[in-house]
Amino acid sequence: VQLVESGGGLVQPGGSLILSCATSGFTFSSYVMSWYRQAPGKQREWVSYITNTDGITNYADSVKGRFTISRDNAKNTVYLQMNSLKPEDTAVYYCFTRRGGMDYWGKGTLVTVSS
Repeated sequence: VQLVESGGGLVQPGGSLILSCATSGFTFSSYVMSWYRQAPGKQREWVSYITNTDGITNYADSVKGRFTISRDNAKNTVYLQMNSLKPEDTAVYYCFTRRGGMDYWGKGTLVTVSS
């Protein structure tokens, strides 16, 4: 199982970024996919998830209304559209899935929100 995030970078407050997580090694369409983030000096926190068949989504209160998670089962990829970014969104963003009782994480992509 491989999860590879991309799309991070430096963005000004109020700006947007879209993160991607390309996956391989498992039947992507059968699993819930999630995004987590870890800010400097803080614990990793859950950001959002999307279910496999129905595409039901859920968001942490801190990002609700600003972030949108989506998935393309044909491309085995999950996305996180981030709008109206704030300095407190600065973090390493991780892609996550749980399969067969095991947790799988990507290596993360750094998002820095700063002027």
